[in-house]
Amino acid sequence: MILNELIDFVGEYGELEITGISHNHNTVQIGEIYFCFSEDKNQAKSCVLTALKNGAVVAYSKFNFNLLRTIKIKNVRGEFAKACYNFYGRACDDLKIIGITGTNGKTTTSYIIGEMLKRNGKKVGIIGTSGVFYNGKTFDCPLTTPDADFLHKTFKDMRDDGVEYVIMEVSAHAIQQKRIEGIKFEIGVITNITQDHLDYFKTFENYENVKLSFFKKKFMKKAVLCADDCSVKKLFNTIKIPYKTYGLNNPADTFGIDIYCSINGSHFVANVYDSVVEIKTNLVGNYNVYNALAGLTVCKMLGLSDKELALGLNFINPVEGRFNVINVDGKYVVIDFAHSPDSLMNVLSVARKLTEKRVFVVFGCGGNRDKTKRAKMGEIAEKLADFVCLTDDNPRLENSLDIITDIEKGMKKNHFVEIDRKKAIKKMISLAMPGDIVIIAGKGAEKYQEIGSIKYPYNDFDVIFSIVNNNNESEELS
Repeated sequence: MILNELIDFVGEYGELEITGISHNHNTVQIGEIYFCFSEDKNQAKSCVLTALKNGAVVAYSKFNFNLLRTIKIKNVRGEFAKACYNFYGRACDDLKIIGITGTNGKTTTSYIIGEMLKRNGKKVGIIGTSGVFYNGKTFDCPLTTPDADFLHKTFKDMRDDGVEYVIMEVSAHAIQQKRIEGIKFEIGVITNITQDHLDYFKTFENYENVKLSFFKKKFMKKAVLCADDCSVKKLFNTIKIPYKTYGLNNPADTFGIDIYCSINGSHFVANVYDSVVEIKTNLVGNYNVYNALAGLTVCKMLGLSDKELALGLNFINPVEGRFNVINVDGKYVVIDFAHSPDSLMNVLSVARKLTEKRVFVVFGCGGNRDKTKRAKMGEIAEKLADFVCLTDDNPRLENSLDIITDIEKGMKKNHFVEIDRKKAIKKMISLAMPGDIVIIAGKGAEKYQEIGSIKYPYNDFDVIFSIVNNNNESEELS
């Protein structure tokens, strides 16, 4: 493929043969074009020189360096996405792509839609926090929404393997950084907007505006909106594409009635714009009823019948790391990814409704991330749980005790502090009695603990299972 088939800005280099596209100056290969994302001129020049030395055919940046084989362009990330789109044969045009954004619920809603389609004979691919999945294949995903090179290569691989539908999470970072430029989504979904990532977006208003900016004709054909979210409702007066709404508390096209939730799942009747479907699902909690309603709305938009909607959703298994319940000697231990104020409040509120006994919670906050949410999460935990233990959750380059001190600024009552996450979990489970619920929040299915700049192998499930095994061994010896 030659350069002028990939991008409009080619200068005198349009006929050069291109073997690939890269945005990493250290790993760029001979024959590839390089896009420099740096906003700092000195750093950008260093990266460009390294990329050219490593064999880049042409280097793009936002600066004019007066060097051979360098081209200045204004919208580096957008043009990078466009080049990737073209290089991988515009594969996304051959797929029906559903994009899901929102602070909470993206992964579960993606999973629900994917499972509903698969149960009805569709070939489905999923891209998101938990990885890339299609046709029995599983790959790690570098980001919730990967950069355009990874994304478009994945689209091509999926298309070539017969995938029809792709369900993908769309993060605010991806929208801001133009990773999704060139993709025309069949349907876009927004679950909610609550505080998160203010370390990057600085203000909630900026974060909100980025999320809402996804809902344009440029990106999608149709939309599904949550009618119960204050931020999402702002779209009702501005959106220029066909849309359906879902919710429980405000008028909506899709809604649920007769809702019953237990520790084992949820049962409700869904009205999916005039189709009545009885739902029995293993997904726990009111917020998962919302995720289910979003999935039902999308799948009806895609043409599933009432019977297919019920078949797709009933008895669906929980998503790994999302309110997974493990019975430990009559104590209900719940592993959940909740790592924002709203998600922690949702999980703890559900736990309170599911037991008349006590609720315990173990959680921490990530280092080098939004510090303003820490005290809020401490306040929520203290308000909704009977016992709170603060611990590590990917402290990264921050001191663990500094993070915990920030959380404690929102707390007034006594609580436990145990930096070692394994010890914290064991302590809280040992204090719990049968019928109590112990929430292990923040990491979900993550397979690592990031301390300093190193990711050490770690998994909350492994800790729970080791406790169960030790208990069983103790019983055998007694």
